[in-house]
Amino acid sequence: MRWFLLSVVIAAACGKNNEPPPPSSGSPNAKPESGPRHRANAGSNEQARAMFATVCATCHGSDGTGTGPAAENLNPKPRNYTDPAWQASVTDDDLRKTILLGGQGVGKSPMMPGNPQLKDQPEVLDGLVQIVRGFGRK
Repeated sequence: MRWFLLSVVIAAACGKNNEPPPPSSGSPNAKPESGPRHRANAGSNEQARAMFATVCATCHGSDGTGTGPAAENLNPKPRNYTDPAWQASVTDDDLRKTILLGGQGVGKSPMMPGNPQLKDQPEVLDGLVQIVRGFGRK
């Protein structure tokens, strides 16, 4: 009987006030902070890392230097993501577009395939951009 009463009390309490609680600190007129285009979750970060390791690293190398196992047979050679001048010359939007459309879609090497399926997975796409950017910070 005690469990029944406890269940009734919990069920009644859960139905009250479905509104989220007010902020507990900060200015009520504060503007939202800027941040990444899409908030990536742990799952999408893991998907981006797995995709880079299995798809991108084949040509660009796991270290981003453009010396992956397939790079030897490619002309032109894959982009070296560790090049600071190149990193400074492209925007994140440029990277997203290249990843989505492939090299030919952006006037680069037709050897780089597009990944149009990532249009519906913006968190994974942003994760790949962050991986590419990470090579420029090393």
